[in-house]
Amino acid sequence: MNKSELIETLAEKVNLPVRETAAVAKTIIDTMSEALVKGDSIEIRGFGSFTVKKYGSYTGRNPKSGEKIDVAPKKLPFFKVGKDLRERVDAAAELAQQQ
Repeated sequence: MNKSELIETLAEKVNLPVRETAAVAKTIIDTMSEALVKGDSIEIRGFGSFTVKKYGSYTGRNPKSGEKIDVAPKKLPFFKVGKDLRERVDAAAELAQQQ
């Protein structure tokens, strides 16, 4: 599912115009992004949590040339799935295997 499909589905479920739903979705995504940029974490119970992880520098390798390169330290968003979602996905996978 991409952003457009999410907006369309949400608009249908809450019976709002797509334009208004798109504005709401944009506000949510922007607010979450701003929180992560500030270093805050986001927790959505039953879904998961978003945090920012710090990674130190290391020596990597250019896959084309094999040349060693120094990779600078960085911060990246990280998602940890919640227990409820993990169990739902796992149950669906088990059901699909049985069929």
